Amino acid sequence: MVRILVAGVLGGIAMFVWTSIAHVATPLGQIGFSQIPSEAPLLAAMQSAMADKPGLYFFPWVDPNDPNAQKAYQEKAGANPSGLILYRPPGATDGILQAQLIEEFSKELAQTLIAAFLLSLTALGAYLARVGFVALLGVSAGISTNVSYLIWYNFPLDYTLANASIEIIGALVAGLVIAAIVRGRTAA
Repeated sequence: MVRILVAGVLGGIAMFVWTSIAHVATPLGQIGFSQIPSEAPLLAAMQSAMADKPGLYFFPWVDPNDPNAQKAYQEKAGANPSGLILYRPPGATDGILQAQLIEEFSKELAQTLIAAFLLSLTALGAYLARVGFVALLGVSAGISTNVSYLIWYNFPLDYTLANASIEIIGALVAGLVIAAIVRGRTAA
């Protein structure tokens, strides 16, 4: 159990280092984002409409309990723009970077602890097979949400591929560490 814990922690650190590099030192973290033309009037309108109420807004909005919601949405979307807006009022993001980094590391630590535990249950003996096992967990994680956002919310393909790649490479990096420490049941 100690090996699993050590492997999970070290794998989490390795994954966190990779994702930090990916977002800070490579263009991967910004792929798929665009600047809004004429941003100032839109920001003023958003602040006027949403004030201090942060949230994820879907538009055009229709009442999901309306039995004709799908038809109403199609009509509205045919005549109006559609999309998602993640809105935070002015000042809402002041000083939260440190908390976000801690939350991100905690998420990655949970992922790598799960990966180390699952790897310990396998009968994989070869190092590369163990690395591959953890990497495949990353493939599953990388496509689960990212591809759904592409399908259902029309996220850009380049955004989807970049973010899935960050997660998959993160799992590969963590797998290199975890597989060096955790061996399968028959390989122990």
